[in-house]
Amino acid sequence: MKKLFAMAAAGAALVAGATGVQAETRQERAEARLAEMIEGRVAGEPQSCVTAFRSNDIEVIPYIGIVYDAGDTIYVARASRPERLRNSDVPIIERHGSQLCRQDVMRTIDRHSGFTTGVLFLEDFVPYTKVEEGEG
Repeated sequence: MKKLFAMAAAGAALVAGATGVQAETRQERAEARLAEMIEGRVAGEPQSCVTAFRSNDIEVIPYIGIVYDAGDTIYVARASRPERLRNSDVPIIERHGSQLCRQDVMRTIDRHSGFTTGVLFLEDFVPYTKVEEGEG
């Protein structure tokens, strides 16, 4: 019986350890994906609101926050609790007008079930602008 308990405890520890490593790997992959998106761009002054006419260019980056691609500039707003953002989350943003603001009411829904998965709180939007040849 003791042997069975010891094996079960070792198996549970192995699973717990794998989960911790996997979560770290997800975060690293998300950061690497964001780094690719903003490669060759320079960060600007953070802003609490940005003009966002094209809502379909807003993307959730799991374990990071949201990204708005405005063409020449990409705006990144990190979530205050990024570990709660998953691959299947779709942002629902209640905004008024063409501005996208960190204070807007935001929630996420699961793209498959349609159920609410959480509330989204963002930090300021950091603009990343392309650097022209000879600049920088």
